[in-house]
Amino acid sequence: MKKVVILLTALLALLIGLWAQQALKVDFTTIDGNEHVWNNSQEKWKVVNYFAEWCAPCLREIPELNHFYQLYKEDIDIFAVSFDPLSDEQLTELQQKYDIQFPVIATLNIMPWMQPPNSLPTTYIVDADGKVQKQLKGEQSAENLIQTINGLKGL
Repeated sequence: MKKVVILLTALLALLIGLWAQQALKVDFTTIDGNEHVWNNSQEKWKVVNYFAEWCAPCLREIPELNHFYQLYKEDIDIFAVSFDPLSDEQLTELQQKYDIQFPVIATLNIMPWMQPPNSLPTTYIVDADGKVQKQLKGEQSAENLIQTINGLKGL
């Protein structure tokens, strides 16, 4: 009987450990220290924009991305990812310099689709389950982003 109790206790501890590991999984962190996962319970879609300071179209689209963020931040998350490897300090300076009003990703557990794109700017539309639904190349407008997302949702 004692062995059965020990075995059941060990099994329960293992299951709790596996559950905790999955529950605490973090896919990326923003430079403000907030942790995020691609698959979330809030049913929020995400817009992930790759940019670089040396990319003129990337800088030109920032006001549109800020506008999108202001209009839809309650329903859709938007994040910036630097194409170039930069420190958190450098990312914070870029965010301030170019008035990027939405979160900038600092650390990222690479997803297969998250390999840096071959051209900039590139924007990924990610559904609430963490699956890429669309990859957009070139400058984006707030209007184009919401039309694309609504189309993907069937709205």
